[in-house]
Amino acid sequence: MPVSVEKAVIARITKAGQRFELLVDPMKAMEVRSGKTVPIEELLAAPEVFENVGKSTRASPATLNKVFGTNDIATIARIIIREGEVQLTTEQRRAMTEERTKAVAAAISRQGVDPRTGAPHPAERILRAMEQAKVHIDPEKPAEQQIEAVLKAIAPIIPIKFERATIAVKIPAEYAPRVAGIIRNFGTPSREEWAGDGSYMAVLEMPAGLQTELYDKLNALTKGSAQVKLIKREGI
Repeated sequence: MPVSVEKAVIARITKAGQRFELLVDPMKAMEVRSGKTVPIEELLAAPEVFENVGKSTRASPATLNKVFGTNDIATIARIIIREGEVQLTTEQRRAMTEERTKAVAAAISRQGVDPRTGAPHPAERILRAMEQAKVHIDPEKPAEQQIEAVLKAIAPIIPIKFERATIAVKIPAEYAPRVAGIIRNFGTPSREEWAGDGSYMAVLEMPAGLQTELYDKLNALTKGSAQVKLIKREGI
């Protein structure tokens, strides 16, 4: 969808003594800063690089080529967003912080378990512990990069550790083509094999906290005919 100019914010950088600005979607810009690739049409409200957005002063192609080494808008936009600053409103930053906080809690819930029970902590419980520990979440930093600091902060409140499980799976031929791709969403297959009868077998390494979700998903998709075996479970 086209970016609304009304909701766009300014991304700015100063290079070689000159200022360059863009009108960007704030949420998509944060995704770019996190390292994601975002289609340029979803990122910019105007396919232009400005010297001053307020005055609608565009940077010349010659200047762009001299400073950035290219006239390609997409390449320049990503440089400006990743290396410069993105002006967020207080409300935008609050909303993004809330979204990133939930993402961190969800990631910990999916990867961690309660060492007393071996079961994952619900994301809501982790959120409460984060609030109690007064955890600060950076809305511009990827969730995965903030997990370690959050774990240290909430460790005195709830016991949690990260474990990985190695699971052997066999899927009957009639369900195999569809289910094989879903299995890969849960972890990394260390071995995969398609048998002569069309059935699919795999050894999957995955976060231990996702075991129950995987079992439930496979049972639902194969009407209980999937064969699943836990090979080992270990801390990381």
